[in-house]
This record gives sequence, C-alpha cells and structure tokens, in this order.
Amino acid sequence: MGYEKARVLVTGADGFIGSHLTEALVRAGASVTALALYNSFDSHGWLDDLPAPVRGALNLVRGDVRDPGFVGRIVPGHDVVFHLAALIAIPHSYAAPQACVETNVLGTLNVLEAVRQCGTGRLVHTSTSEVYGTAQTMPISERHPLQGQSPYSASKIGADMLAQSFACSFDVPVAILRPFNTFGPRQSERAIVPNLIRQALDPDCPAIRVGDLSPVRDLTFVEDTVAAFLAIGVGSEIRFGQPYNAGSGRQTRIAELVRLVLDLTGGDKETIQDPARMRPANSEVRALLADSTALEAATGWQPQTSLREGLERTVDWWRGRLAAGLVRRQKDYMT
Repeated sequence: MGYEKARVLVTGADGFIGSHLTEALVRAGASVTALALYNSFDSHGWLDDLPAPVRGALNLVRGDVRDPGFVGRIVPGHDVVFHLAALIAIPHSYAAPQACVETNVLGTLNVLEAVRQCGTGRLVHTSTSEVYGTAQTMPISERHPLQGQSPYSASKIGADMLAQSFACSFDVPVAILRPFNTFGPRQSERAIVPNLIRQALDPDCPAIRVGDLSPVRDLTFVEDTVAAFLAIGVGSEIRFGQPYNAGSGRQTRIAELVRLVLDLTGGDKETIQDPARMRPANSEVRALLADSTALEAATGWQPQTSLREGLERTVDWWRGRLAAGLVRRQKDYMT
C-alpha cells in the first residue's frame, strides 16, 4: 500500500519536519489535511513557504491538539494520522513544564482517543531520541531505558507510554517513530545546526557562541526522517505500540560539527563557549547514537544523505534566506 489517494491528516504540519512530511505526502498522491496551530497572524507556519501547487492541494486547518472537541472533529474520515504536533523546545520546558505536559501528553491523548473512537486505519505517533537521556550503551536500541532528563523528555515519555497503552488496551493501530536529531531547511534557530549556520553566515555576528562542545549527537537529514515517516505509515510488518528508532547511525561531537559548519561556510570566526547556552548539568544528554535496525528490518528504510551533503544543502538554504532578507537581522549574539 502506498499513499496514492490516501486520506491523511498531519498534526504539527506547520513545523519543521511536519512541513517536509506534508509536502512529501502531497507529491506521493495523498489527499492531505494539514493542521497548523491557530494564531492571530493569519499564518500557517512553514506551510506558507511550500510551492504553490503543493500548498494549493492541501486542506489547511488551524486549531490546537489540546482541544479534545476540535481533535474529535478533524480526525474522522482519514486513513492515516501522522501526529507531530508538540511543544519541542527543551530550554522552554525548564521555564514552562506544564505547557509541555498539556501539549505533548494531553494533546497526544486527545489524538489517540479520537483515532480510537472513529477507527482510523493507522496513527503514527512521533517520539524523540531525547526520551533515552544520556546513552548507557551505544548504539541505542529501542530496549534502552527511558530517562526524563528534562521536562520536555519526560512529557514525551508520557506521550509514548499513552500510545503504547492504547495499542495494548484498545487495539489502536498506533506506530511509534523515534527520530534522532533531525536537521535541514526550515528548522528553527533554537536547534544546534541552524544556530551554528546562522552565526557563521551572519556578518553581524562576530563570533560563534555555543554551549557545551562535548556532547555527541546522531544527526539525520530531514529528507531521511521524512522517508522514515512514510515507511512506518504504511509498513505491513510494523508492530503497533512498539517504538522504532530512525537515525543516521553516525556519531558527531558538537565540536566537530562547529568545525564542519565553518569549513562549509568558508568562515574563520572564533568559537566562544557561552554559559547561558548550557543545559543544567544533570539535564544535558551527553551522547545519542541510533540503532535503527528494527525499522530497517520492518520497512527497508535506510538513511541516504551524508552529514556533509545534508549540511551543504542546509547552508545553501540559509544563504538564500539571508540574501533575500527573509531572516530578521540580529546583532545581539554577544549579549
């Protein structure tokens, strides 16, 4: 089964990964309802940047997954639901943990209950590698213990357990995808890759300010992560209620990432460690490296994009945004 003429709902379609997934689904022939978080700016987030033919094919809806009545009205009539809506900023979760719980846990509950009530063919719930915390063994398989080292990761653990419980208790066909650190065009500067690229390219930024340079991450280009979503959304060998990792299988230290970004951007700016950019010591996830063999065995999925190629494409996107004046000028990196 593919996506031709499939009726698909994507929550969080206005976000980084969500917008790429939405675009891929349209190109695959799906009839897509794209849910964006309601706002007063008449904006659909990154969906507004999609090519006109793709955007014109979408059923655009604005709302909030925290509203069970709203969710219950938009889920029926779809064959597959991809649930990506979440509050994902880890630093913000230190300041507003309740907001994380309301969106990530209760929002997920609302989607699960709606899927249960109307008998949707499949729900793909989005987890995160942050649920593992600092790796106890590497590479990390799905059997690795879960560790809530930030309010964000704790909220996602709660959402994952709800998804698993609905599969076990009510036979809800929910597949759990656990992407590792995804990067690429359209990603917010709160994430490490776009933050480094922006600082490297911006002439108003005299130096590269970073937090801890020692953590290790598994960096996966967004097109590969989207391919994992597409694979798990129709895979016939998927075990419902069980998580599946999706990562590159490469480990990259943040210090190495900084050097690579400077090389690709042709920069020689000084790198300064900024205490304000550090996570609390016991909250920092020291190392993440994916074992994605379960997803590969179930669907045949494998990442296709090298780290260097993915970074080159992301740098090109940022160059275009800056040249077109589509990025707000910033002169406060040193403050």
